[in-house]
Amino acid sequence: MTTPAPTSPSGPSRALRRIGEVLPAQLILRKSWMTVLLLWGVATLIFGLVEISPGTVADKFMNPDLPPEARASVIAKYGLDQPWTVRYLRMLLAYAQGDLGVSLVQERPVTAILAEALPNTLVLSGVTLVVIFPVGITLGVLQAVRQGRPEDTTASVGALFFYSMPSFWLALMLQLLAPSLGLPISGMNDAVMVDYMTPTERLWDTARHLVLPGIAMGIAGAAGVARYMRSSMLEVIRQDYIRTARAKGLPESVVIGKHALRNALLPIITLVGLYLPFLVGGSILVETVFAWPGMGKLIIDAIQQQDTPVIIACFLLFAVVVTLGNLFADVAYALVDPRIRNA
Repeated sequence: MTTPAPTSPSGPSRALRRIGEVLPAQLILRKSWMTVLLLWGVATLIFGLVEISPGTVADKFMNPDLPPEARASVIAKYGLDQPWTVRYLRMLLAYAQGDLGVSLVQERPVTAILAEALPNTLVLSGVTLVVIFPVGITLGVLQAVRQGRPEDTTASVGALFFYSMPSFWLALMLQLLAPSLGLPISGMNDAVMVDYMTPTERLWDTARHLVLPGIAMGIAGAAGVARYMRSSMLEVIRQDYIRTARAKGLPESVVIGKHALRNALLPIITLVGLYLPFLVGGSILVETVFAWPGMGKLIIDAIQQQDTPVIIACFLLFAVVVTLGNLFADVAYALVDPRIRNA
């Protein structure tokens, strides 16, 4: 009787097994513990900064002509009459139970507010990634192939110019150009016509509103990726196996596209994970300039209104994204480079 050959694991199970090899249990526990400490530190820091700032949410929305009894009622409703230690401990206990609290201004659960704003920021971040990496990688490869030529010099100067340009300033300049380009300058949809649009028309209108903020957030990142890609590509094309490939008579497009590019992309993969938190947190100014209803605009409004639960929840979300982005970068690099996995 013959023993049946062992079946190979399916695609998803094989991927999970490889991730398990990259991330042993000890590493997962250590990163989880560090994440908990990071979230606690962020919550404590933001709570302290809001606590020492002048005024309260009652000062922002109360008519100064109201009688003292009405003011005291509002302060008691928000728990602002309690000592800061009591409010701090209550906040930590609620967070430990997964409760982010209620907005002091909108009087709605913070989780519901985040659920409305986060998808809009993720859409903008996704468009920005499409601008950053394809444009940056293509430009970096062209620079490396044309090293020392006028095209390389021009692209390097241009990349440095855009890399050093503040995104909010570029956003303001793009707003000045928007009328000549026929593009909207604010919002996510046409506020007047959105209710009369078909789903296809609304999708197209959203895409038009995405163009300028996507460029404003993505062009500096694409310039940075291009500089990384150029350096990585130059290092790879000087390796012995590239010379061997050329000596065999392979076409230059095959040498660059198949052999050199694959290895030059290794450091760029880690940038994907590192750019994710940058996009979510770095969208604050651009979203404010373009009135994009995402996390950036939400946190600016919350800071101006001293809406403490929303402020802390937003920064906690940013901390989670930073942690997940770094974890993704570690896993991706180890998956594509066995030398890291076996180190």
